[in-house]
Amino acid sequence: MSDPLQAALKVAASGLNAQSTRLRIVSENLANAQSTAKTAGGDPYRRKTVSFATELDRSTGVETVRIAEVGKDTSELVEEYDPSHPAADSRGYVKYPNVSMVVEMADMREANRSYEANLQVVKQARELIAMTVDLLRNS
Repeated sequence: MSDPLQAALKVAASGLNAQSTRLRIVSENLANAQSTAKTAGGDPYRRKTVSFATELDRSTGVETVRIAEVGKDTSELVEEYDPSHPAADSRGYVKYPNVSMVVEMADMREANRSYEANLQVVKQARELIAMTVDLLRNS
């Protein structure tokens, strides 16, 4: 395999892995968007965030992407007045996660497009490798 194709595959594979993790985190956020604390007055699920970092792949000499951290969004939780709810505090307020469906859907769309772009790079690199092998066989 030629070095540029190996580098392209390495970069695309790291992108696929990073975006896959990002999609999993977005899914967790969406799944927990309406959850509440298990105890009265407790804190519910907090939105998770993903941070990326670049990393030098020494075997190919290219920069790849990796997950630097899966953190928690420290923005304010949403409070709603519902004194009959089991998770209500002494004032009658229930805390809900700081998850915005609009933000999560936008993140999901962006991660999906990035994943598809990396997948396309892998497909094209595989085609080029196959074409190279065919040329070498026929010469």
